Amino acid sequence: MQDKELLTQSYHFELPSELIATHPASPRESAKLLVYDRKTDTITHTRFSEFEKFIPKDAALIFNDTKVIKARIFGTKPSGGKIEVLINRALDAHNVHVYIRGKVKLGTKIDFEENLQAEVTALHDDGTRNVTFYLHAKALRFEELLPIIDTIGHIPLPPYIQREENQEDATEYQSVFAANEGAVAAPTASLHFGEEQHKRICKNFAHAYITLHVGSGTFKPVEADIITQHPMHSEYYAISPHAKEILQSDKPLLCIGTTATRTVEYFVRHPHAAHGEANLFLHPRNKPLRANHLLTNFHLPKSTLLMLVASFVGLEKTLALYEEAIKNRYRFYSYGDAMLIL
Repeated sequence: MQDKELLTQSYHFELPSELIATHPASPRESAKLLVYDRKTDTITHTRFSEFEKFIPKDAALIFNDTKVIKARIFGTKPSGGKIEVLINRALDAHNVHVYIRGKVKLGTKIDFEENLQAEVTALHDDGTRNVTFYLHAKALRFEELLPIIDTIGHIPLPPYIQREENQEDATEYQSVFAANEGAVAAPTASLHFGEEQHKRICKNFAHAYITLHVGSGTFKPVEADIITQHPMHSEYYAISPHAKEILQSDKPLLCIGTTATRTVEYFVRHPHAAHGEANLFLHPRNKPLRANHLLTNFHLPKSTLLMLVASFVGLEKTLALYEEAIKNRYRFYSYGDAMLIL
């Protein structure tokens, strides 16, 4: 069994395509919730509107307050050819890591609306690129770029939501407590909270916000045969003094999502770094040290997110829970239903 936990193939499961959620639940709290209690080895099927009833009384909730940016922008090359750029992350003030659909060379300049321009400054073996953005020939800092792409950009829906974004996505693919711009994918467990429910929970339970700017690497499948050989992507994180205080307390933690979990667990392993780059890969051989409970969505086969779930409950139980979710017609992935591990 132990060897099986290291094999990528062990994390495969068959998902009927109609269970891939292409639109959010409305209202948000109407999503289904599967609650798994490890102490009693029991499963409860309910709705997210009942979530509060299952929160351990002494637990502190850790939310990720990252905000999704309109990271898909469309431009033209000097030849007139159309091109799509997906912003992945800021590398520093002026260098931005991107995916470009269309051929470009080093030095290629791409024109966008609002007099925005980008110059390709590096080509990487994995097909990604670095660019610097300019406005009227002045190099833009990343924070100066954000209000421009908010006007001309598009919400970067995950690749498995096979439709164009619409007006609804601008609000629904964003948590009600999103505050710090920088993510290109939503921390999806957070999408289930309505405003009133979130306020009520924060009033009744200890809580803190961390920031992890989710990158598109979160969708990258594990291609290595052995999971420990997977090169884990890194993402920018920041932990406030209040969050640090809770993380260093003895309170049990309920992490809202895999991104909050990875940030908490990275910080526990690097306690002096309140911000930086987190690249922690949690799996059954690298289990959580601090996170006690997890709220999460249902994830892709062979993904690092599925392996993170297995770090809490083991491979066999993870696959059994997913089988139960499929049998009960739960909706999967970003706009799908939720699971609470107690």
